[in-house]
Amino acid sequence: MTRSASLRQAGAVGAGAIAAVASVVTAALVGGSPAAASVAGTAQAATSAATTTYWSGTDSNYIPIPGPAPYREPGIGGKYGGYVGMIGNWAGWQHCGGKQVWSYNNADHAITNFTSYHTGIGVAAYWFMGGPGVDPHYNGTVKEATAWGAAQAARVVSDLGTQKPTPTYPVVFMDVEIPGNAPSYTPAPDNGWNAVYTSTCSGKVKSSYVPAALDRADFNGFANYLTSHSSYRAGVYSAPGIWSSIFGTGSDASISNTYEWTYNGDTSSLAHHPVGWCLSGTKTCADFFGGITSASKYALMWQWTGGGGTYNGYGDLDQIDGSRTP
Repeated sequence: MTRSASLRQAGAVGAGAIAAVASVVTAALVGGSPAAASVAGTAQAATSAATTTYWSGTDSNYIPIPGPAPYREPGIGGKYGGYVGMIGNWAGWQHCGGKQVWSYNNADHAITNFTSYHTGIGVAAYWFMGGPGVDPHYNGTVKEATAWGAAQAARVVSDLGTQKPTPTYPVVFMDVEIPGNAPSYTPAPDNGWNAVYTSTCSGKVKSSYVPAALDRADFNGFANYLTSHSSYRAGVYSAPGIWSSIFGTGSDASISNTYEWTYNGDTSSLAHHPVGWCLSGTKTCADFFGGITSASKYALMWQWTGGGGTYNGYGDLDQIDGSRTP
């Protein structure tokens, strides 16, 4: 969740938080009729909004949450439906100084609403993931890239056992992004997805090419280790433009059975709130990636404002499809 405004201008639309506002969304929320809902996007999106429970939440950095309990979503009102925190950062794990963003305050509020008021998803986790190019044992092979992904997942599984509060959401997201110049998070502007570095923490490029097959092996190594060594499912946070810049458009980019959290289709304005997967009264809608559409059961979350240059005065806010919780 560290994309810079310059990357946004280059087409890497940023994002960064999950906002969990719990309410059963109906067509009435966008003007009182199904016709009004259709303005927000496709007829499919409007139909989904009329029948699905959506929540709003926050992620990453601390945001003041209105209280007392039951807590409310900042900025747009409604019930606070969840928090998604960074359980770890590959750079911090490798002693490169990368920081971790986890708000215990926001997590506690989300858990309170979840356990005491049966509201939202509680707490979810994501891992700020390193590509093959920052692997300290990089050798250009699929086997090593797979092992690097599995090693990151092993750290996550270990951290999940001690994290407080314990994440209640059954999906752990790989944060796959190209953050740009973000030295407080990572020494590698692309997190090692498209370039190989002279050493893990150097920030100096040795080769400006990483095969998509190695990127996918890293991804698969993480997902397979996580699901075989814990009860959590594997998910990924990214956006269409970033995804294709890393994995291309061929078979390595296809993830038809992986849960997704997208940050494409975001805004700085809080004037139009999400209804389903679109902003009410607009044609701005969530855009998923890797072959997944908003109609898929694997489309779980949308970071619709607050990240990567979309400053809204509060922080990262997200739309969560509560009906699709695995």
